[in-house]
Amino acid sequence: MKTSPSSDQAKLTDGPIGSTLLHLTLPMIVSIVSMVAFNLIDTYYIGHLGTRELAAISFTFPVVFVISGLTMGMGIGASAVISRAIGEGNQEKVRRLTTDSLILGLMITALFIGLGLFFFHSIFSLLGADIVMRQLIFKYMRIWLPGMIFLVIPMVGNNAIRATGDTKTPSLIMLIAVVVNAVLDPLFIFGIGPFPRLELAGAALATISARTLTMIVSLYVLIGREKMVSFVWPSLKSMYHSWKYILYIGLPAGATNIIIPVGTGILTRMLSGYGPEVVAAFGIGTRIDMFALTVIMALATALAPFVGQNLGAGRHCRVRRSIALSQRFSLIWGFFMAVLLIFFRGIIARQFNADPSVIKSVQIYLQIVPIGYGMQGIFILSTRSMNVLHRPLPAAGMNVLRMFGCFIPLAIMGNTVWGFQGVFLANPLTNILSGLAVYFWLKRLLCSDNRGLK
Repeated sequence: MKTSPSSDQAKLTDGPIGSTLLHLTLPMIVSIVSMVAFNLIDTYYIGHLGTRELAAISFTFPVVFVISGLTMGMGIGASAVISRAIGEGNQEKVRRLTTDSLILGLMITALFIGLGLFFFHSIFSLLGADIVMRQLIFKYMRIWLPGMIFLVIPMVGNNAIRATGDTKTPSLIMLIAVVVNAVLDPLFIFGIGPFPRLELAGAALATISARTLTMIVSLYVLIGREKMVSFVWPSLKSMYHSWKYILYIGLPAGATNIIIPVGTGILTRMLSGYGPEVVAAFGIGTRIDMFALTVIMALATALAPFVGQNLGAGRHCRVRRSIALSQRFSLIWGFFMAVLLIFFRGIIARQFNADPSVIKSVQIYLQIVPIGYGMQGIFILSTRSMNVLHRPLPAAGMNVLRMFGCFIPLAIMGNTVWGFQGVFLANPLTNILSGLAVYFWLKRLLCSDNRGLK
């Protein structure tokens, strides 16, 4: 039954746009910082095991990001449709979509975990890892891969919670994860006190332990507090309808998230020819990128439920103004972070590894890549908005063109002419070109009266 939006759930359709986005984004910064800190803590401790261990964990990034990207795509799809249902005031639809999105996420994640385990050696051989490196990688992935079943519920569930306009609770859940991981990492990796020294396997075990705890908390919030989970088993027709609705946005979003690690895998393969030091530096650099873009990612995540609820309520002017305001902020933040990282690149590089070759390569990375942060932020914000505006296929198309029509060709060209520095240079050039392209495409869509906002 459809009712008017309730005051306790449709929270984003009134009030000043700037302050509302700020209110949503600040808790999300905590959440994104927690996610990035989670990875940086792993990188920091593993870096103290040695350069080969650090390179091994860098080889895992493409696979890790594929599975994480799939679950994130399901979360994006869930958030988009649930926020719109909240804006419409349809509470039964909210519960059905939330429940079905969790079931769907579990099924898809289980499938890809199985594929990852079965094709393990083939995947990492293609990425350029030799037999010794694959043995190190397997110590980590044999624990990490099966444990990803515990990631999908908090990933999809937290997006469902954010769809209500509550960004504080998911941030608290992520903060719990990073604290648990930070405590367990040194214990399991180095064998402190009664704990055995497990090294890379210990890092994976700490990750899974933290994810299991966040899954329990997420389920408690969804079931006990928000009452967003239905225990009435739906008909196959009803579930199919929900899945079709979620996958219409979730599949392109998930495919988009897969494109990034696939591209990262291709780049890792290129860089593997320069030795484990450059691969390790690339892994460090990508983690630093995630940290530098934390605020933009937080804003993009907060923007999705804002756009969704206002779209569902028919408040199109607020949709346009929120997107424009977010894009302007991205340019300012990107410039600030680029200056900061370029200036302090030497200090930052030395925090992760003592190998002079790794330090030098990280400094080169930080001299080049941050130049494109501002336009990369515009690309992220714009494509995330396109998903909520029910333009998932154009958003996915933009990402495909960005990676395979621009980034990879530029990286190949750069690798041929300037070596690994040329591969790094392809990153900001791609972000500038793709950011401009998606900015003008979305601007045209938003200015073409209300046809673009249906």
